[in-house]
Amino acid sequence: MGLYDRDYARGNTASYETQSRGETQIISFVKETYKLFAASMMAGAVGAYVGVPLAGTIAAYFWPLFALEIGLLIGLQFVKRKAGINLMVMFAFVFMTGLMLAPLLAHTLGMNGGGAIIGNAFAMTAVVFSAMSFYAIKTTKDFTSYGKPLMIALFVIIGFSILNIFLGNPMIHVIISGAVVILFSILVIYDTQNIMRGAYETPIDGAIALYLDFLNIFTALLQLFGIFGGDD
Repeated sequence: MGLYDRDYARGNTASYETQSRGETQIISFVKETYKLFAASMMAGAVGAYVGVPLAGTIAAYFWPLFALEIGLLIGLQFVKRKAGINLMVMFAFVFMTGLMLAPLLAHTLGMNGGGAIIGNAFAMTAVVFSAMSFYAIKTTKDFTSYGKPLMIALFVIIGFSILNIFLGNPMIHVIISGAVVILFSILVIYDTQNIMRGAYETPIDGAIALYLDFLNIFTALLQLFGIFGGDD
C-alpha cells in the first residue's frame, strides 16, 4: 500500500501542477490581452486626433481607406503569431479605425455642444463596457455558446445598414444605432468570457475583439447623442 500511496500522491501533485500551470498561463494571457487592449485604445485615439483636421479628405477617400482598414484586419490574422510584425499591423489597423472615425467626430464638433456630446458618448461607452465586463466575470451564465446567434444578428444589422445607405431614413438609422449598442454590449460579455477562459488563439485576437466592441458602442452612442442632442 505504501508504493500505491506514493504513486497516488505523485499523481495528485502532477495533476495539481498541471492545473496551476494552466491557470498561470490563462492569467498571463488575460493580462497581455488587456495590455494590448489599452494600447489599442491609445493608438485609436491618436488616429482620431490626427484625422479630425483631415476629415474632409478622409471623407472624400472613404472607400479606399475603408478597404485598407479591412485589409489590415485580414492581414493581422496571417501575421498575429509573428513577433514584431503582428504589433505593427495591429497598431496600423487601430490607427486606421481612429482615422476613419474622424469625419463623424469633426461633424459632431461642429455642432453646438459638440465637445460635450463626444465626452458624454465616451463616458457612457466606458460605463457600459465596464458594467458588461464586470457582469461577464461575476455571472454564472455561460455566454460563450452564443457566438452563432450573435454573428447572425451582426450580419442582419450590417444588411439593414447597407439598405439604409440608399433609403436614408433617420428613424431606421436610430433603430440600427440602438441595436448596435445592445449587440456589442452582449459581445463584450461574450468576448470577456472567452478571454477569461483562454479561448482566443492569441492575446491580439482578444484585444482586437474588445477594441471593436468598445469602438462600435462608442460610434453608435455618438450618433444617437448627435441626433438627439443636435439642432437638426
